[in-house]
Amino acid sequence: MLNGTLVSHFSPVIATNLIAYSLFDQNSKPQSNPSIFAGAFGNGNKGNTEFKPLPATITEVNSIKSSFPNTTKITEQNFTAEASKNKAVGNTIIHLATHALFQSGSPLNSYILFGDGSKVTLSAISDWNLKNVDLVVLSACQTGLGTSSNGAEILGFGYQVQKAGAKASIASLWTVSDGGTQLLMQAFYENLKKGSPSLSTSLRDAQLSMIHRPVKDGEINFNHPYYWAAFVLIGNGL
Repeated sequence: MLNGTLVSHFSPVIATNLIAYSLFDQNSKPQSNPSIFAGAFGNGNKGNTEFKPLPATITEVNSIKSSFPNTTKITEQNFTAEASKNKAVGNTIIHLATHALFQSGSPLNSYILFGDGSKVTLSAISDWNLKNVDLVVLSACQTGLGTSSNGAEILGFGYQVQKAGAKASIASLWTVSDGGTQLLMQAFYENLKKGSPSLSTSLRDAQLSMIHRPVKDGEINFNHPYYWAAFVLIGNGL
């Protein structure tokens, strides 16, 4: 199914992974001019050799800021766990473009990494004040899942952010590309800007745009499912 020759026949469907907290609020139609907090890892903590730089995350949040003026963005060393927790309050979309590590067998010890090297575990993110947040996007460009993982860790992330008050979240099921994720997210926010009827439709149409994206000689074939199929919507995205 992931063979490049089958890409043109592989079409995403509108699917939402519902969990208990998803059922509490049925009014989650996306706003055309949301208030957004966007943080980017960028080159990250230069003293940390465990995680590689994610330069496309800077382009990613700059694009969001260009499309939605009511966006607060922080990057690199200023993108800290504490600053993000504080700046998340009062926004309708939280966008975290960074590394995350989901550990099979100990999901609550899984964590999101910030530009200064600070971390927030899955259990701690439920302490964030995400009241009135429509969507938390974990644009984690190197999301790691253990070899024995079945994706429950990703649903755990969705559960924790909804426990903190958010209505829905987007995260990836496998290790993804920095550049490919940037293109997918750019298309996703363009769809929101156009007034897409739902979060799930915005994501699906962004994935379709990746499938049909022209491939020039010498360029990466971003229409391969590896670059767009990993991202799933968790919660009420209708």
